[in-house]
Amino acid sequence: MPVISAPHAFNESQLYVDLRSILGHSLYLKCEGFNFAGSIKLKAANEMVESAEREGVLKPDSILVESSSGNLGVALSTIAASKGYQFLCVTDSRCNLSTRLLMEALGSEVHVISELDANAGFLGARIDYVRALCASDDRYVWLSQYTNPGNWKAHYRTTAPEIASYFPGLDVLFVGAGTTGTLMGCARYFRTWHRPVRIVAVDSVGSVAFGGTPGRRMIPGLGMSMRPPLLDESFVDEVIRVEEADTIRTCHRLARRGFVFGGSTGTVVSGAMDWLGRQDAPGITAVAIAPDLGERYLDTIYQTNWLQDLYGENILDPEQVAVGQSGAGPAPDPPEPPDTPPRRRSR
Repeated sequence: MPVISAPHAFNESQLYVDLRSILGHSLYLKCEGFNFAGSIKLKAANEMVESAEREGVLKPDSILVESSSGNLGVALSTIAASKGYQFLCVTDSRCNLSTRLLMEALGSEVHVISELDANAGFLGARIDYVRALCASDDRYVWLSQYTNPGNWKAHYRTTAPEIASYFPGLDVLFVGAGTTGTLMGCARYFRTWHRPVRIVAVDSVGSVAFGGTPGRRMIPGLGMSMRPPLLDESFVDEVIRVEEADTIRTCHRLARRGFVFGGSTGTVVSGAMDWLGRQDAPGITAVAIAPDLGERYLDTIYQTNWLQDLYGENILDPEQVAVGQSGAGPAPDPPEPPDTPPRRRSR
């Protein structure tokens, strides 16, 4: 039993869900939502804060400031409360209400941007606001998750080795693309691993992270309105783009089986199912990363009025939710899980 004195000292790093019985393809989903911040962003937040402390950037009177669509804001709120820092999160109107309330409960200040930048959308407007704050007062310290190498190093040091230790025969890894910190950390790690691993980035339709035409995106977490500065496409084997309607249907399909995940997870799982459904490779070992759980999305992707207002009355057509993209019928008996060492918790 772990005993901790700081919230960021605990993270359940070795919990996987085998989705074969639900989706018809063998896919192990690495669940990253079981920590006090509720998402994978706790890893990046901790790495960036500790790096700033080591470098002497953070001082007792410093005010942390960051642009976030939600999860990193909660992670930094958790760490700031634990360490005694002030924190100001700059988010936008797509951020879930429960997420904003949670940050405020942790003692953080939340500024909501409601107007888009003409060229760079909400993200550009948020970043401009953060820069103006930093120019107005030198107590503000911007960790800049979009450019900070600590973002990807956190996953190079933790997430990727955690997967490698349980799946020594890993063939393909599906990772959602936002700032691309998780994607780049895992891709860099597996590039030099003992066997080739196909890295598949999963992005939202309307995101321009990998190029393409910008479009409306209402579900926070994945996608960017600019090219992520951390992204190096030479480490990515393939990119899959997922429509938000498919994200929503996948989330509801999983919820019908008792697993309530967030929008980012729905996107990654939907993309992974599409990719696996096009392969002729029985026995492939596939892992996807689930960044968070679904409680913070109850007033959005799990709320009927919100869904119908944005996506139409047929968004949750029962047949589409039941079958999903793969079109799979009843799944065969799930395979035996790979040989794994005893479970352990990272501290």
